[in-house]
This record gives sequence, C-alpha cells and structure tokens, in this order.
Amino acid sequence: MQDRAYPTLTEATRIWARIGLLSFGGPAGQIALMHRILVEEQKWLGEKRFLHALNYCMLLPGPEAMQLAVYIGWLMHRTLGGIIAGLLFVLPGVVAIMALSWVYALYGNVGPVEALFFGLKAAVLAIVMQAVIRIGSRALKNGAMVAIAAASFMAIFGFAVPFPLIILTAGLIGFFGARAGLSAFQGGGGHGKVGAVQVDDADTLLGEESPDHTQVNRAWAFRISAVFLVLWLAPVALLFGVLGSANVFAQIAGFFSIMAVVTFGGAYAVLAYVAQEAVQNFGWLAPGEMLDGLGMAETTPGPLIMVTQFVGFMGAFRDASGLSPLIAGTLGGLLTTWVTFTPCFLWIFLGAPFIERLRDNRVLTAALTAVTAAVVGVILNLAIWFGLHVIFDEVRTITSFGLNIDIPVWPTLNLASTVLVIAAIIAVFQFRFGAVTVLLGCAAGGVALSLAGLL
Repeated sequence: MQDRAYPTLTEATRIWARIGLLSFGGPAGQIALMHRILVEEQKWLGEKRFLHALNYCMLLPGPEAMQLAVYIGWLMHRTLGGIIAGLLFVLPGVVAIMALSWVYALYGNVGPVEALFFGLKAAVLAIVMQAVIRIGSRALKNGAMVAIAAASFMAIFGFAVPFPLIILTAGLIGFFGARAGLSAFQGGGGHGKVGAVQVDDADTLLGEESPDHTQVNRAWAFRISAVFLVLWLAPVALLFGVLGSANVFAQIAGFFSIMAVVTFGGAYAVLAYVAQEAVQNFGWLAPGEMLDGLGMAETTPGPLIMVTQFVGFMGAFRDASGLSPLIAGTLGGLLTTWVTFTPCFLWIFLGAPFIERLRDNRVLTAALTAVTAAVVGVILNLAIWFGLHVIFDEVRTITSFGLNIDIPVWPTLNLASTVLVIAAIIAVFQFRFGAVTVLLGCAAGGVALSLAGLL
C-alpha cells in the first residue's frame, strides 16, 4: 500500500472531471487515458485490478470506457463515486454535441459549415476502415472467427438482418462452441498490457484486498438496480402511454432503449445498427448526416456513442410535435442520452458485487470473442455503406434472389470527395496520424475546396 492519503470524494471528482474533459480518441484512447491517470499517476489501483474491471465491462452492452469509469468510481467511493465518475465522463460530450447540433440545425446548409462537414465525412470513412482492420487483426484468429465475421457481413449487407439478431446468434455460437470443447473457441481473451507502466496492485491505494463494500451483497445490488431500472424505463413507459407509439419521442425512447441492451462490440458496430434503423426505417436523418454526427463525436470528448444524441436531436427537430423545432430537438437529444447511458449504471451496480464469479470464465469469454468476430463483419458493412454515400452522390438498391444490395450510380462519382477520402486513407494508414489530426485536416480541406469553388 502506498504511504499516501486515500482521496476524498471531492479530490476524486476533480480527477474524473479532468478525465472527462480529456477523453478524446474513442474507447482505446479513453481507456489508455484512464490507465495513465488512475494507475500510473494516481496509483489508485494496479494493473491486474484495472484489467479485471475492463474485461468485465467488455462483457456488457454499452460503451466500455464509460462503464469502466463507473466501475472504478464505485470501487473507490461506493455508489456515489460511481455515479459521479460516470456523469463526469459523459457530461463534456453531452454539452459539446448539443452545441454542435444546434449549429448544424441552424447553419448546416451555410457554405462554410457545409464544407467543413463535407471534409469530415472523408476522415470518418478512413477512421472506420482503420477500425475494421484493427479489430479484425485482433479478433479473427482462426477460421471459425473469420467465418462468423463473413456470415455477419453477408447477413447485414445482403439481407438486412437486424443487428441484435446477429449479435445474439454469434454469442450463442461462441457459448455452445466453448461448451462443446471446440478448439476454435478455447482461446483466452483479455487485452494484454494497457499502458507503458505496469503497477502492481500491492503498490496502490486499494492494495490487493477488496474494500468491504465490494463484497457480494445481493440486497444492495438489487435495490440500486431497481432504482436505475425505474429511472431508465419509467420515462419510456410514460411516453408510450401518454403520446402513443407513433410519436417521435416515444420512438426515440423505445429504439435507443433497445440499443442500450444490444450494443456489444463498441461504437462502430452500434453505428451500423443506428444507421440501419434511424436512416432507413425511421427516416430521422440522411446517410450523409449520420457521417456528420460521427464527425462531431470523433472531435469532442466523451464516448463515440454520443453520436446518438445528434441522431435523437435531428429526429425530434424534424418532427417537433407542436413544439419549437430547436426545443424539440434538444429534448430529443437529451432523451436519447438518458436512455442510452442510464442502463450503464444499472449493469455495473447490478454486476459489481458478483464480478468475482465471472473471473476466468472461459465460456463467457468465448461468447464475447464470437461477438467481436461478428462485429468485424458489421463494421465492414458500415465502412462500405459510408463509402458509397461519401464518394457517390447517388446510390440505388437492387433486389434479387432475396438480396437487397446498395450499388453506386457511377456517373454521380464526386471527385472532390474521392480526393479527400484518398488523402485521409494515406494519412491514417501510411503516416499513422491520429484521428483528431485527420479530422481537422480533412475539415480544413473541405473548406479549402469550397473557397476554390470545387464543391
């Protein structure tokens, strides 16, 4: 144990506020940031405990980085600590995305703003392509995983199979494959080393022993879970009961509540599901606008899944139900954020006292590994879908033998967009520039093309 004073809740709040403001770069960057500050600098906890918490969060639906913050906050300062950590992790993103949503709704068609988002689309496409390769290189370790990825791609790309069904099927394949003792499903999970500095649990404030409040306490777990279950679902039930299922606010609450339960595999996999439903089924926004929202989320702090706030904003903005469009959009965005992130607290507080029972569980690890393989196929579909709508001004759908496939209308190839996409791909894969650098560079490129009269 370090000869240092245990941090007060006020001191911990300052640390979590700092993490929230600096949490750029997606889940990988956010997890690395938390490791650097909490493990390497503050020495609140050690490497093994950090990785154990992270592996648990990977088993859950929702943004793993935000849930890791809630878990560590709970570990340090009980329930209130977890709530504060989670809120401060997402609050900067909530404010930033809401402000950008207002700007987009009011001035999105104004020349400079439109040019800026034109450039962001190219960068987002390159970043999604990078995610396919990065996750694929880690997840597709054998033929079975490659087959799962290929099947998931064909299911969503060619047959529009719902994302939740793909994830459920992959999880069951991994689960029963491990139960059957198949070698393809026996590999270990885990993330390996997270940071450059490895800190032993014994040299931290928490030490090797678990605090008393982390011991299994079924009564506490069920009480706090009931509270967050009511906070999550009571507004949803109220909206459906009062406004009816056809109302946009009820649709937002229902759709994103379902999303919160099935969002295994990270933000990019979720975006394929959101794009499929919000763009094609609900008609809340256009494909290009989905890319604009992801560009906002990539360049602001907080989880990438915060892009859903922009989706909810635009859906309510365009179907204001008698309200001012901006007020309706604001309420729609906040409602989306509420039903997306409130369940994260529920998953952590319900499972935290039982976490030791999940340690080294090979069957659950195999299920998660199969889900990750399926996610590779889903993200590949997302990359192709984005690419078609970025590079071409017009895309049409052909239907044959049960397949529904989007194909480009070649005469509508956008040369300016193609040039920016190629530049973004070179920046990401050849020069290995960071996401924020590529996004800012492409945004500047879009503005420059506009000023030159090439858009």
